[in-house]
Amino acid sequence: MDRPVRRLERHPDAALDPAAWPDSIPAVAQLLTDGLDLPAGVTFLVGENGTGKSTIVEAAAEVLGVHPEGGSSAHLAGADRGRGADRSGLAQRLRVVRSAGRRRSAFFLRAETAHRFYTYLEEAGQRGEGPPPPHPLHRLSHGEGFTEVLLNSPWVREATVLLLDEPESALSFGNQLLLGAALAAAAAEGRQVLCATHSPLLTALPGAHVLQLDERGMSPVDWEDLGVVREWRFFLDAPERFWRRVL
Repeated sequence: MDRPVRRLERHPDAALDPAAWPDSIPAVAQLLTDGLDLPAGVTFLVGENGTGKSTIVEAAAEVLGVHPEGGSSAHLAGADRGRGADRSGLAQRLRVVRSAGRRRSAFFLRAETAHRFYTYLEEAGQRGEGPPPPHPLHRLSHGEGFTEVLLNSPWVREATVLLLDEPESALSFGNQLLLGAALAAAAAEGRQVLCATHSPLLTALPGAHVLQLDERGMSPVDWEDLGVVREWRFFLDAPERFWRRVL
């Protein structure tokens, strides 16, 4: 199956400093050294905090023309909403290899900046700079707002590439299932998804590609072999035993 984005790779003249952050993160170093091929459908990045999941997804969003706090390249390119103080600078050293003739619209939603993004969506809609949200997002709970944007927003429906940063942090079990179904539908329509997550539920999505990020870098892994899956199984099997170990 063809895909909008074929690959992310370092500009030939871009520097690489293994001793400096974020290049010191093994997964980021691997991206800069070897590049990252993006398959068709849904790709999950999974790993402990600090393994580079969010850094890579944010950089992918920026190189695709999306503001690092979230939004759509079709509507928010050039919008001045301030720049995050924790930006890695990784995107400036990357380039994207696209498939010929594909639309170039991407959408990025990250949990930690969602409320600022809701404000921008509502204000942009009032100014006629983009489609207004179907419902006042600030009147919804965090999870309801996230679900509304992901499942019903024209901003998402227009995008050929969806980038998500830990969307499960706002979602209940049931809404994670709804999100997984929406991602599967997007993949069936020929769109691509790149999602950083800790969710064993989302990563079990049939047909998804899963990359585990750790001290070795990025590597494909079967769902059953994910560290987060083993840990949740251990906990759910005997939570009291787990807490005895921790406490």
